[in-house]
Amino acid sequence: MKCPRCSSTDDKVIDSRVAKDGTSIRRRRECLDCGRRFNTVEEILHEGLMVLKRDGRNEEFDRAKIINGIRRATNKLPIDVEQINLLVNDVIDELMQKYDYEIPSRAVGEGVMIRLKKINQIAYVRFACVYKDFRDINELMQDISNLNT
Repeated sequence: MKCPRCSSTDDKVIDSRVAKDGTSIRRRRECLDCGRRFNTVEEILHEGLMVLKRDGRNEEFDRAKIINGIRRATNKLPIDVEQINLLVNDVIDELMQKYDYEIPSRAVGEGVMIRLKKINQIAYVRFACVYKDFRDINELMQDISNLNT
């Protein structure tokens, strides 16, 4: 691991903690050359996992893309990073149980929307506006009216 200050690869682990959701390990490190302390996160890589896009293309699974989409939808809303991480882990766990190596993008989006609807309806609508690609305001209004059912 390279130090963010001096790029040295000589460091020591000061502390290790398992994340609340149990899917990653947070490590506190100290550079042995410059003394700077920094954090790293260790998590399982889902190698070989592909996402089947709507247009038929395959794309390598990228957890960061899911997180970025959720962050855009939750921008300036009272949703913390831990909630987002738990949501993403929950979606990924469900997808890994249902699919082998090729996950339809539809399943990713729907998994996120189901969970966002429970956390914050505004975030749900923001995410759905991009994901569902509404053709007009009437489709959006229909989806919003279904929130309470």
